[in-house]
Amino acid sequence: MFPPSTIRLRHRGAALRGLCALILGSLAACSLTPDVGEPPPDTPALPGTAIEQPRSRWVPVGWEALPGWDADQVGRVWPALMQSCQRPAPAWTQVCREARALREPTESAVRGFLQRELQPYQVQAREGGQTEGLITGYYEPLIDASRVPTATYRVPLHQPPADLAQRQPYWTRAELENVPSARAALRGREIAYVADPLDALVLQIQGSGRLRLTERDGSQKLVRLAFAAHNSQPYKSVGRWLVEQGAFTLEQASWPAIKGWARANPGRVQQMLHVNPRMVFFREEPLPDPSVGPVGAQGVPLTPGRSIAVDRESIPYGTPVWIDTTEPVLPPATGTRPLQRLVVAQDTGSAIVGAVRADYFWGWTEGAGDYAGRMKQPLRMWTLWPRQPS
Repeated sequence: MFPPSTIRLRHRGAALRGLCALILGSLAACSLTPDVGEPPPDTPALPGTAIEQPRSRWVPVGWEALPGWDADQVGRVWPALMQSCQRPAPAWTQVCREARALREPTESAVRGFLQRELQPYQVQAREGGQTEGLITGYYEPLIDASRVPTATYRVPLHQPPADLAQRQPYWTRAELENVPSARAALRGREIAYVADPLDALVLQIQGSGRLRLTERDGSQKLVRLAFAAHNSQPYKSVGRWLVEQGAFTLEQASWPAIKGWARANPGRVQQMLHVNPRMVFFREEPLPDPSVGPVGAQGVPLTPGRSIAVDRESIPYGTPVWIDTTEPVLPPATGTRPLQRLVVAQDTGSAIVGAVRADYFWGWTEGAGDYAGRMKQPLRMWTLWPRQPS
């Protein structure tokens, strides 16, 4: 799904990872909906030195401060932590060396290792000490596609045009579909075709995804479509445009609401898409092991349910993070369920800005998009950091 780290960072800055950004277009807008109310009293800080980051302040606390710490199966984070130890920050070199030496990472062994080697810190905003923020979700779409256009599969996904570097900014989305010379620049650059223009939009917003691809000879294979470039045009939210058009309210805005509007207004779908002038171009990558996740900004594969995107100026890559939030509610269900678990900061995004801010990676299995598209929950966070010498 994602290219190496340097390119990935360019893309996350371009594509506004997280469906909240797709719907509303900015972190400020995404932050409006959750009503977190009065924050619960925080566990008193332990004596010791706080850690200052450019956008956050970490206050040392005891393990009892982590809501639900004893209930999570923390051993399940071990694969994600080992991925981050492939590219450890200097502070993590010794901890990662000892982690790799752990022969049997059982639940009890992992829990004991974490509590012995790491110190928990509550994440606060540098200004005002706010401890509550926002968590949204993202995922790796799995979409049916065809190598050749058919009556069903008619929406092309393109490689970068050959003259992309010579024309900056490049043609807009509308121009690439309507201006003859712009259309000519894309001719022969088609990778595959999908059935729904909204599928193409999701791939562009999410950064890329998996294609269940039907080849010219009728055979099928699974490939990853990775970000390659974009047209240097600004990103504009189609969801925000629909809110302004009166299609639904800001509180009702969600990816399912956008798809519902498109089904009810097929004649206006192109008008909606042209609101966003940005076009993303892709490259095809083999997917020999479907169990391996996309590569995040840290440069390691993401783990469903155990990887998050963060603001790098609040939390460095590779940091284990305890999150205290709730799962999004999928109709017809009602009520909320707590989501309290240990994850690892392995990704970033231009919409993921602030001290207590995260984007939760739901993976690629059925239902991942539904959860990601509705996730917009209050959040508290604690980091786990190598113990400082006394």
